This record gives sequence, structure tokens and C-alpha cells, in this order.
Amino acid sequence: MTLLAAVTANVRADDSSVVGKAYTGKIPGSDVTYSMVAIPTGKFKMGSPATEKDRNKDEGPQIDVEVDAFWMGSTSVTQAEYNLFLNMYGEIGAKPVEIPKDRLADAVTYPTPIYTLVAGPILERMGEGGKFPAVIMSQFAARQYTKWLSMKTGHFYRLPTEAEWEYACRAGTTTAYSFGEDRKQIDDYSWHLDNSNKNGENAYREVGSKKPNPWGLYDMHGDVANLCIDAYDKNWYQKFDGKTVKAMDIVNWPKTQYNRVIRGGSWFTEPEQCRSAARMATAEKHNKVDPNFPKSPHWLGDGFWLGFRIVRPVKEPTEAEKHKFWDVDDEDTAEIISTRPREKRSIPELGK
Repeated sequence: MTLLAAVTANVRADDSSVVGKAYTGKIPGSDVTYSMVAIPTGKFKMGSPATEKDRNKDEGPQIDVEVDAFWMGSTSVTQAEYNLFLNMYGEIGAKPVEIPKDRLADAVTYPTPIYTLVAGPILERMGEGGKFPAVIMSQFAARQYTKWLSMKTGHFYRLPTEAEWEYACRAGTTTAYSFGEDRKQIDDYSWHLDNSNKNGENAYREVGSKKPNPWGLYDMHGDVANLCIDAYDKNWYQKFDGKTVKAMDIVNWPKTQYNRVIRGGSWFTEPEQCRSAARMATAEKHNKVDPNFPKSPHWLGDGFWLGFRIVRPVKEPTEAEKHKFWDVDDEDTAEIISTRPREKRSIPELGK
């Protein structure tokens, strides 16, 4: 029995022995690997108590949430992993084809190239390739990566729900951070605005270079923030006040392109924004700098502080459930994907 099969078989509600166990996956056709950590079935209080220092109103009231077992990437997706997906454009984009109107018939939609005129110099300064975190993608692009990885490996991967993300971040703790209440300890676990100076400017670092949380997950309190599947609603928790709910029953499925939930804080945020319950949201302004023509609002963003990590549920979902995670989006995106040919995009010359 493989390590994957052995550990998966033992992820049960009454078995905490699997916590922190991991398996390493390899992206077929490459030498690039990624690590997944077992997260057990459990129950936790989502959000922050009214007494928590630096608390925001959108973090409450606290909700009792039941979570099924799943695997989560031990780190954010790296540039080495994500670049394999980006390279698909060079293989497919040279042969434009019409995309079927039925989005489910399209096995994988693919990204346009990173706009290097803008992103290149920043990526070069901050660090490129290898174990540096993948950045400047929209939630749509991140979801398509999980779809592509699923097709490549034969295992279902997706973005985490907001409840799953916080549950994994807390790792059984009830404090402001997974390491406790003392903010002074954050430098041991996180790259944030106060400690991420690199050659005179703040920047991300290679993933996994700080201490992990109690369940073996790295960079949950900084480096790059993580996209979740949920739409952001500052009043969402109020709908479930006083109830015990299942994680899948409180997903705020997106109906518009903005705003989407961001979790975890980053090298660009203050330590208090890196707390386990802290919430942020994507915004339209994150795509303002894209110089591609036509623009690619559903692929790119200028958030060099924003990335994502992947989840694989232990219980295999139905095909319809898989596509709900991969393809959930607003009507405008569906129209763009279903009608526009796979054309190469041009980047205008500087100053034009």
C-alpha cells in the first residue's frame, strides 16, 4: 500500500494519529513535486471572539463548524508548479480553436502569458522560479490550475473553502495565531510587513522557510495570502449565528467576479492581518495594471502578495461537485470563455 493510500485510509474523525502526515505528489511529465498534509475530521469555532485584540467586525459572530477530512498543500503553490501550467499557452495557443459553449466539455482552459513588461522586473527583484510562491493570478486562474492538476494526476484538487482554510490554519488552537496570543513570536512563523525587507524593499520568500503550524502547514500567517473559493461578504457569519453547520453548507458560492475571500496575510500586511480569523477580499483594482490587449481580467492580477494552496478532499466528490469548484464563476466570465477563440494576446509597446 502506498503512503497516500495508507494515510487516507486512516483519516477518521476518531483518529488524530494522521495529523501532520504527508504525501508527496509529482506533476507528470516533470520533476516538480508538491507536498500534501492530512487534515483530520473535526469541529471548530470559525471567526474570532469579541475579546480578541485587533479583531474586525467581519470575523463574527463565531460559528460552530464541522469539517470533513481533507489534504491541504503544506505550502502555497510554487512558481515551479504554476509555471508548468503557464507553459501550456505556448503549446496550445499557437493553434487557436473555438472553445465549446458547454464549459464542462472543455477539459482545461489555459492562461495567457504573464505580462512581463510590468511583472518581470518585480519578479526578478523578489525572486523567480523554484520554491518562490506563485503570484499575480486571479481566483479564476487558480481554479483552472487545480482543474489542470487534477487532469494531469488523476486526483481531484481544488481551492479550499474559507471554513477549511481557517480550520487548517488554527490546527486545533483557539488563539489569535496558531502559535498563541503573543504577536512577538510571529517572526518565527511568518514573513510580514515588519520583517520582509529584502535589499531595501519588502518581498516574499521561498515557501516553507519559517516554522509550520501544529499540523505541519507552512506560511499560514504570512509570505503570500491564499485565495479561497468563497465570495466575500462582511455579514456572512451572521446568517449562521447560534447554529452548528457543516463546512460545505456555509460556502458563499460566487455569483460575481468580485469580491472573493483571501486568507492568511502576507509579506505586504501588518501582523494583525495575519491572524487565523483575519479576512480580506479581492478587488477590481487588482487587475488595473494588466497591459495585455485584450485585457485578461479573469487570469491576471497585480497582487504580488497573493497566491493560493490546494486541497484534496478524502471523500471523492461527484463529477458535478468537482466542476462546481472548478467552474463556478459569474456570467460575464462564462460568456468570455465560451465564445472567444484561443488567440494569442499582444502586449502594447511602452508609452502607447
